[in-house]
Amino acid sequence: MMTDSATDRKTIWAWAMYDFANSVFTTLVVTFVYSTYFVMGIVGDEIAGTVLWSRAVTLSAIIIAVLAPIMGAIADQGGYRKRYLVMMTALCVLGSVLLYFPEPGQIRQALFWFIVANIGFEISAVFYNAYLPDIAKEHEIGRVSGFGWGLGYVGGLAAMVLAMVALVNPEVPWLGFGKEAGQNIRATNLLVAAWFALFSLPALFLLKDPPRPKRKALAVIIRQSKEQLIGTFRKLRAYRQVARLLLARLIYNDGLTTIFAFGGIYAAGTFGFTFEEIMIFGIVINIGAGLGAFLMGYFDDRLGGKWVITFSLIGLIVATTLALLAATKLHFWIAAILIGLFSGPNQAASRSLMGRFTPSHMKSEFFGFYAFSGKATAFLGPLLLGILVDIFQSQRAGITVVIVLFVLGGWLLRGVDEAEGIAVAQEQSRG
Repeated sequence: MMTDSATDRKTIWAWAMYDFANSVFTTLVVTFVYSTYFVMGIVGDEIAGTVLWSRAVTLSAIIIAVLAPIMGAIADQGGYRKRYLVMMTALCVLGSVLLYFPEPGQIRQALFWFIVANIGFEISAVFYNAYLPDIAKEHEIGRVSGFGWGLGYVGGLAAMVLAMVALVNPEVPWLGFGKEAGQNIRATNLLVAAWFALFSLPALFLLKDPPRPKRKALAVIIRQSKEQLIGTFRKLRAYRQVARLLLARLIYNDGLTTIFAFGGIYAAGTFGFTFEEIMIFGIVINIGAGLGAFLMGYFDDRLGGKWVITFSLIGLIVATTLALLAATKLHFWIAAILIGLFSGPNQAASRSLMGRFTPSHMKSEFFGFYAFSGKATAFLGPLLLGILVDIFQSQRAGITVVIVLFVLGGWLLRGVDEAEGIAVAQEQSRG
């Protein structure tokens, strides 16, 4: 841990700017703009498009679940955390650029490049999140995590406004783009790539890797990484609070993943939102989520991460139920704002609690498992949603899956003992 407070603040700002940078992908591609355009523009059928999008989210989640813990262990053994962060960021940026090119009817190309970009986005978060326990003092980790999430929502909001003003709303989109074949909507992917590449630079330049291990042959690194992964699985009894947290997060984060992947699609298909309304919808959601993450970070440090996660899950259950039962756009707007307010704190507190449970010498690996817990069953929510939509020919039927996942995840979280998890991590770090 660095001792110079000015350096600490600079490093924390650089780290948080990565949240500001990468949030553009979830905001414009996954949740509000491209997912909706894929369903309504590239496929042209809300039911068939929803089912196909669910399959793409499912497949990318399976690949991420396999790769994340393996790459996390290799990063720990070989000192590759920074290198992998750069590589995965570049992969997401490249995939976002290539999402511009598929036109209406080119379904396979669109899905392929979305899967590529989503893999880069999610695995980059493994190595980004692993820096949190390094840069934040233990008593401030909740605020720093909340600050990152909050700044991320500010980034998503700013990018959404820019996309709306420059590409989606104007009669003549900026930079020579037209509206034929949805060119102006597809161009939002180029904005995503440029935004992510530019605003990730402070983190990519200023974040430092821990001291690198002695130089090892690649075969040795892979063998030791495999042994480390197997050993960690076997030692989970010693980290039983980590195991309980990851199991609960396995379920409730699947609910968040599902609602993020289909929120814009649901608004367009069930309530007839136009692209302009989708953009305003995204702006409002990001404001709510950013405020929630900022404010609840203080409660995280005072009352604990488990308290914040539990509180946010109760709010998400209520809000999603309102969205399911909403009869008008106004009712849906109220539900959506509440979902935004509670989703930010849920994500920030989950990350900070994992940071408190993480031994100092296993950060990348543990956050690899953290990503694994977010993706191991992340195919399940989108898959079940797609199946229910297909069976009942109704998007509302699919949303019931989200409520079930939040309830089950909250029930599993009851078994987590935060004090014990922190004590074990501190003991293992000293050892």
